[in-house]
Amino acid sequence: MADSPRSRRMAGRIKQIVASYIESQIKDPRLGMVTVTDVRMTGDLHDATVFYTVLGDDTERADSAAALEAARGQIRSEVGRQTGVKFTPTVTFLLDELPQSAQHIDELLAVARQADAQVERARAHAVPAGDPDPYRKPRDADEE
Repeated sequence: MADSPRSRRMAGRIKQIVASYIESQIKDPRLGMVTVTDVRMTGDLHDATVFYTVLGDDTERADSAAALEAARGQIRSEVGRQTGVKFTPTVTFLLDELPQSAQHIDELLAVARQADAQVERARAHAVPAGDPDPYRKPRDADEE
């Protein structure tokens, strides 16, 4: 996926078009609460990958994916009509895994915080093993 200024502009425009079309034109009952999170274009502007999230469980994600796949041709036609480019890019939908990954990372961080708090509680009442001051000191003249 290239990151030229032209492909970024085109991706932004396609993101607006697709989000608006999903919200207002697709009447498929399988379509859930879909949010378009990102669009990435190839350098030649021939392929657009639309990343989306769905609010809900796995069955709602699967149903929404099927509804988007069924409407893919209509969405591509709308993208071509509104952008006016010579070659209308193909549109591919991919479920954005970022929210699930972020939630998993948050859960791992919570476990780490609990472990840190437990170590801190154990350390509060700990005493050193052995002498309290284990370092050698120079001999005084009185000790000899």
